[in-house]
Amino acid sequence: MRLQKATEIALYAVLELAIDPERQLTAVEIAERYGISTHHLAKVLRDLGRGGLVDSVRGVGGGYRFAGDAKRLTLMDVISLFEDVSADTDELPPQEAGQEIARGLRFVLTELDTQSVATLRSITISTMLKLIVRRPWATIALEPRRPTVRRGR
Repeated sequence: MRLQKATEIALYAVLELAIDPERQLTAVEIAERYGISTHHLAKVLRDLGRGGLVDSVRGVGGGYRFAGDAKRLTLMDVISLFEDVSADTDELPPQEAGQEIARGLRFVLTELDTQSVATLRSITISTMLKLIVRRPWATIALEPRRPTVRRGR
């Protein structure tokens, strides 16, 4: 599943704001943290506000604050505000001789999409923040693995 830039920005913003729901951040602060356009982020934050996920405070000292329930809100809930994630896929090719490869490939790709959506529906913002704190990707060895040499045969 490939996400649009606005969707990625929305996930950054929601997760950043959900770290401390009492804290207010400006669009400029969030944009600088992630190296993204303030203008683009402002549009995304507007959409997140309409979706009830962030509150905005105008004026001096204003900014944005997380307004969702981190224990119930899933990554898919955020993604769904920006992406069409319907389970429908492109129609299968006509059932003609020689189309088994196309149907088989479509089956596998549809299954991958279905599993991706299910995974994103199961990960809450709260769970994602805990994962970020644990940083399991930091324990992955940075050195490339040596190829296994098979002997015999």
